[in-house]
Amino acid sequence: MNTKVLVTGATGATGSSVIEKLLELNVPVRALVHKIDERTAHLTEQGVEIVEGDLSNFNSVSAALKGIGSAYYMYPIQVDGLVEGTAYFAQAAVDEGLTHIVNMSQVAARRDAKSNASQNHWIAERLLDRTGIPVTHVRPTFFAEWLKYFAKEIKENNRIVLPFGEARYAPIAGEDSGRVIASILANPEGHAGKIYPLYGSTELTQYEIAEILSGELSRKISYVAADIDKFAELMKARYTPYFIQHVESVAQDSRDGVFSGTNDFVEKISGSKPLHIVDYIRKNIELFK
Repeated sequence: MNTKVLVTGATGATGSSVIEKLLELNVPVRALVHKIDERTAHLTEQGVEIVEGDLSNFNSVSAALKGIGSAYYMYPIQVDGLVEGTAYFAQAAVDEGLTHIVNMSQVAARRDAKSNASQNHWIAERLLDRTGIPVTHVRPTFFAEWLKYFAKEIKENNRIVLPFGEARYAPIAGEDSGRVIASILANPEGHAGKIYPLYGSTELTQYEIAEILSGELSRKISYVAADIDKFAELMKARYTPYFIQHVESVAQDSRDGVFSGTNDFVEKISGSKPLHIVDYIRKNIELFK
C-alpha cells in the first residue's frame, strides 16, 4: 500500500504546517505547487518531493496523484473553479485508488450560503463524499492570518480595517489547522466521514484583537469597523469579483454569528491546544512593528 501523502497548497500557512507535522511523523510527502521557486527550495531540502501542477487541469492532478496513498486537498479561495477542480481531483483520486482524503472546507459551507464560494465548498464536500473514498472535511473559522494580510495597514496607519462589525469568533492559526490535518492523514482511523469545525482558543471581537495588538506593540492600534459595501469597493483594485462577493457574504455571516463558537477538536486530534491570538501575534511580531 502506498503511504506517500500529497499535500496541495503546500507553501501556504496551513499546507506548510501539514508538511512539517507529517515529516515529524516520518510520513513521506509529495507537494503539489503552482510554481517551483524559492519557497519550494526549503521543502526540497527537507526531503519533500515537489511536483509542479495546477488543480484546474485534470491531467496535471492525475499525474500528481500517481503513487499516492492519501491526500490533503485545498483549492485556493481567491479564484473561481472550486467545483470543477474538485471534480477533477475526485476522479483522479478514484483512478489512483486513494485511501483517504482530508478536504479543506470552511465554517460557512452550507447549501443555502449567500457566498458563492461557501456554497461551492458545500457542493465540493458532497462531490468528494460520492467517490467512495474515506473523506474528512475540516471547516475552519476565520484564520488568524487575516492579521498578516493587513500588516502594512497596521504598521503604517496603526489600524485594522475590516467589515466584521462587533462579531465574535476564535481565530485559528494555519499551523493549528495543519497539525489537525496531518494527524488525520497519518492516522485516519475513526475520522472517515467526519466534519470538523475548527476554532482557535478564544472568541474575540476585532476591537479586542486591536487592544491585544496595542499591548504587544506598545502603541495604539484601532479597529475601524467598515461598512460591508464600502469595504467591497476598496477590494476592487486587488481582488477578483468572485472573492469580493465571498468576503461581502461572510462579513454578514460573521455578524450573524456563523463564524462564532469554540470546541476542543484541535486539541483532541492534534494533541496540542490551539494558539491564542496573542501567541500568534508574538510569533509574527516583526510583521507589525
